[in-house]
Amino acid sequence: MTEQTLAERAVWRDTERCYRAVAARDSRFDGQFIMAVATTGIYCRPSCPASTPKQQNVRFYPTSAAAQANGFRACRRCLPDAVPGSPDWDIRADLAARAMRLISDGTVERDGVPGLARRLGYSERQLGRVLTAELGAGPLALARAHRAHSARLLIEMSGLPLTDVAFAAGFSSVRQFNETIREVFATTPSQLRAASLRRGRRSVDQKSALETPTGTRLSLRLPFRKPFDADGVLNFLADRAIPGVEHVTRDDSGVTGYGRTLRLAHGAGVVWLTAKDDHVRCDLRLTDLRDLSSAVARVRRLLDLDADPEAVTRVLGADPALAPLVEAIPGIRVPGAVDGDELVLRALLSPAETAELADALGERVPSCDESLEGLTTVFPTAARVAGHGPERIAAVAAALADGVSVHVGRDPDELRAELLELPGIEPRTADYVLMRVLGAPDVLLTGDPALRRGAAALGIADDETTLAERGRAWQPWSSYAGMYLWRA
Repeated sequence: MTEQTLAERAVWRDTERCYRAVAARDSRFDGQFIMAVATTGIYCRPSCPASTPKQQNVRFYPTSAAAQANGFRACRRCLPDAVPGSPDWDIRADLAARAMRLISDGTVERDGVPGLARRLGYSERQLGRVLTAELGAGPLALARAHRAHSARLLIEMSGLPLTDVAFAAGFSSVRQFNETIREVFATTPSQLRAASLRRGRRSVDQKSALETPTGTRLSLRLPFRKPFDADGVLNFLADRAIPGVEHVTRDDSGVTGYGRTLRLAHGAGVVWLTAKDDHVRCDLRLTDLRDLSSAVARVRRLLDLDADPEAVTRVLGADPALAPLVEAIPGIRVPGAVDGDELVLRALLSPAETAELADALGERVPSCDESLEGLTTVFPTAARVAGHGPERIAAVAAALADGVSVHVGRDPDELRAELLELPGIEPRTADYVLMRVLGAPDVLLTGDPALRRGAAALGIADDETTLAERGRAWQPWSSYAGMYLWRA
């Protein structure tokens, strides 16, 4: 699809459909667009419990930043950004979507707009023009909105001191933090916290954030769209876990918790994830609070929490062969990745080789408290593997260290071409990287033997050619179809 065609598919452009969702208070559309009310100057999520405004008074925007740029402030009642992110950024591979993924990862806070433009391969002027046309706001405004709502969640959902909240959310100063909160929410940070305490909104045992000798500990709720096949995604990760880098707990019913270490911009991090009925509990320990936003964004991609399971079900459930599985396993997810270089190297090694590599070359993290036991090692960088790792992957590691960038802002076609030029990387491996690192929803790994066995078991296809032909009916959700075939 062209960028124009993808843009035209954006939900927020269909005002009639959007208004029907608002009138029905349909939570399935939360995060997919913003509703702003001209008479009140407030913007909300579609499922806001307030009285439905008249249609002539409503405006729809793709992002909070666009609503803010048009003079609206956030609703104090419905927390319009405390929802799963827009699945648009996962489906689309155009410039706007790739920029949004990098902004969520904190690129603007770390490298500024020049750094964002450089990673995307555009000039600052080109980038600003495209984002303003597509999303109603430029990169600075989008990053500002992201910081504001990250801050609001921390103000209302954690016990962090407000000064720590400011820097954890990516603000460069407390003054900038205070000014932005007042402009966006028409109140001060301390008033926001006081109001949340009165409403009992603080969550997940967060009477306080804990400062430890090894970093700051805090817990967050990560929302998702139901249904959510938590067992499937956690089992997928658990089956491939590297000792020290990852750790899993189990009981008779299966995986109860999954944790792993993270390589972040300002130091190592550790995350422990536990699935609940309506959220994923995310326990984090960070060396530097400035990495909080990036850590959360990577965890959300790892679990595919921003997916739209109903859209997937509509397409895959229409296939008679897949329909029984789709009904039996609702809300299947495509596991993502927290680090592109790591995933490429792991895809080239056996589990035993990967474990040996991590143990020999990985960076040791300070000992964790009891609840994060077993997480001791950060996966080695590509540069370290290039200098000391197995000879057969040293060239790939060197290429990753010297400029083959594998990150969420890459154009899929360009990244695939670059990967295929590296020694030992076959089309199947390159596609696997696109599926997990970029969250590409329409990748069918027809060359994967296990996936083909699943297709044969379901009577779908016995060979790559037939499977590829059958897979056209699953677009644009072929990656999710592949997960069902693996399960089969």
